[in-house]
Amino acid sequence: MTKEQLIERIMKECEKDGEPVTKEEAAEMAKMEIKANSIKRYEKNLDKKRQPSKRERKVDETKKRLLENVRVLLEGLNADILNIKTETEITFSFQNEEYSFKLVKHRKKK
Repeated sequence: MTKEQLIERIMKECEKDGEPVTKEEAAEMAKMEIKANSIKRYEKNLDKKRQPSKRERKVDETKKRLLENVRVLLEGLNADILNIKTETEITFSFQNEEYSFKLVKHRKKK
């Protein structure tokens, strides 16, 4: 719909309501209506919950190999391995005391 058609429509609607307007007033109303239609409203859908994305965890083979070597060393020292958490942490008991090793790979400095 062109601006002129919108102006004519507004003038007709106002006449029907019993409040005739001039062409300038109708043009101003048309201008405001065009601006109002250009505004985009984004609303959040509260009915559907967003499913969290599933990320596949990458296994660090170097850390895994190092922690496996630590496990072999601890078993050689007669330590009881209590828990191995992925390739990051190993919990063990040695001489009736509980210990844990946590392996952290540090990133390069920028």
